[in-house]
Amino acid sequence: MNKQELDVILKQHKIYLEDSNKGKRANLQYANLQYADLRGADLQRADLQYADLQYANLQYADLRGADLQGADLRGVDLQRANLQRADLQYAGLRGADLQRANLQRANLQRANLQRANLQRADLRYADLRGADLQDANLQDADIDFSSLPLWCGGLNFKIDERQAKQLMYHVINLMQYSDIEIPKSKKSLFKWLSDSHLVTTHDLPILEEATK
Repeated sequence: MNKQELDVILKQHKIYLEDSNKGKRANLQYANLQYADLRGADLQRADLQYADLQYANLQYADLRGADLQGADLRGVDLQRANLQRADLQYAGLRGADLQRANLQRANLQRANLQRANLQRADLRYADLRGADLQDANLQDADIDFSSLPLWCGGLNFKIDERQAKQLMYHVINLMQYSDIEIPKSKKSLFKWLSDSHLVTTHDLPILEEATK
């Protein structure tokens, strides 16, 4: 898709957002938008299903309620983009820059977020079930009320101390509530985890205390 075609679609979409009886909702399904400059673009409720947005610049873009199911967003720059309630199911966000992005209530089920930068992103109420977060950076992100995945894709991503305390609070609360004995030392904790079904059934490595 060339720039002139895209400009026409965006112009019609802007009119549509002001009056749904006029203009035309942006239909960019399967569109090739690699490296497109969409900084600050108003794409609220746009249809971007399976669009190829690799390495596009979407800084400050308004994507509230946009349909991005299956879109290829590898390497895309979404810094400070507004993705509230956006549908990002199965979206390819590998290596995407989502620093400070607003992802409140976004549907990120089964999205590929490997190596994505989510520092300071707003992930409140985000649905991350089945998402792959391996090697992603969630430090300083707000994960309140979100649903973090409990599978291999929910391992090996960076968190901060605040988030660690938040997660540990939930774990220890549940252990106390269920009368499960809490390991009394770091050494006993690692030993206690060694026969987890994640190790014995799913072949994940035994965790060992890091040595400085």
